[in-house]
Amino acid sequence: MRLSAYFLPLLRENPSEAQIVSHRLMLRAGMIRQSSAGIYSWLPLGLRVLKKVERIVREEQDAAGALELLMPTIQPAELWQESGRYEDYGKEMLRITDRHERAMLYGPTNEELITDIFRDSIKSYRDLPKNLYHIQWKFRDEVRPRFGVMRGREFLMKDNYSFDLDVKGAKHSYFKMFFAYLRTFARMGLRAIPMRAETGPIGGDLSHEFIVLAETGESQVFCDRAWLESEILDMAVDYDSDLEPQFLRWTSLYAATGDIHDAKACPVPEDRLVTARGIEVGQIFYFGTKYSAPMKAVVAGPDGEPVPVEMGSYGIGVSRLVGAIIEASHDEAGIIWPESVAPFKVGLVNLRAGDRRCVAAADDLYARLTRAGVEVLYDDRDDSPGAKFAAMDLIGLPYQLVVGPRGLDKGVVELKKRAGGARQELSPEAALTLLGGG
Repeated sequence: MRLSAYFLPLLRENPSEAQIVSHRLMLRAGMIRQSSAGIYSWLPLGLRVLKKVERIVREEQDAAGALELLMPTIQPAELWQESGRYEDYGKEMLRITDRHERAMLYGPTNEELITDIFRDSIKSYRDLPKNLYHIQWKFRDEVRPRFGVMRGREFLMKDNYSFDLDVKGAKHSYFKMFFAYLRTFARMGLRAIPMRAETGPIGGDLSHEFIVLAETGESQVFCDRAWLESEILDMAVDYDSDLEPQFLRWTSLYAATGDIHDAKACPVPEDRLVTARGIEVGQIFYFGTKYSAPMKAVVAGPDGEPVPVEMGSYGIGVSRLVGAIIEASHDEAGIIWPESVAPFKVGLVNLRAGDRRCVAAADDLYARLTRAGVEVLYDDRDDSPGAKFAAMDLIGLPYQLVVGPRGLDKGVVELKKRAGGARQELSPEAALTLLGGG
């Protein structure tokens, strides 16, 4: 994509309304624009990142055996009245009335709706287990929405729901999501640590929240250093096997949020205890028959008797993750994207838009990278080198490939790695090979 034809409204100054790093950088980098309090439009650069985060989430859900569907954003209030949550949920729920005076709501979550779908469709234990997910926009009317996409009113969420005949099966579903979540966040370059959590308005008696370590995190966390030394993606996960021993090994490593950490009772020696800040990016719940019993989501068991199914729910804040990645990976100049979620892999910079040699060399590199399937953003604008470098550092693409007259005189281009800032001069052919375009 040529930057001269792209829609990338960069801001030079820090927006006054932005209180945290990710909000400030997403606005400055032209990723989002506020529509109203806590509600944002995702501009082309931001949407590319959001879609890549969504793709990784989807791939790991599919690998764990979850099945994708899509539920509506607007739900009938009667389902929530059945479960008993309609009045309990509070003012965060946006309640509306349609033209026929039917009570409706903009879904903050989907336990009731998915339970209704299940009970109308599954009648026998032979059709279990089932794990159904979707990636859908949600709305929660926060009193003071702030921090950009980290705490907006409208947000993109992956939520899925498991249905099992008994507690043993339900816990196996829970363990599968536990490991799918570890893999999901690791693929985005994040170190997410699962911590035992309160279940809140979702309900149930077993829950873990996944917290990403970031200096600008919203809460204090404590954990065994072993969490930071573990390579999650090297871990083999057989989702059809008994996952409980593996789950118990991982959860035996100490991890606690500041509100439950007790320094005197902490089992981790001081030299192995990590104290950091963290951001919650996902949470998983097992809540048994909390919804299936009142909503009569039952199946015929092996003896023919009706059995309310055991359920769990599992959420990942997809849009929130974009902000969390920035909070965990940035410097004073701007964003530093992990390659797996970067909007483009390479920022190609032509330092002299009026120089025919530079134009020809940069055009050739752009064409060859594009043909090889390398995602490249080509800064072909007639602007100063300083402005171009500042823009590339701000938007944080993993690599910057720089074409200038001095380099061409020597037969080289400059390749800069955004993370760490390492630079090297290479022949165009060598640079293409390194970037996957050779």
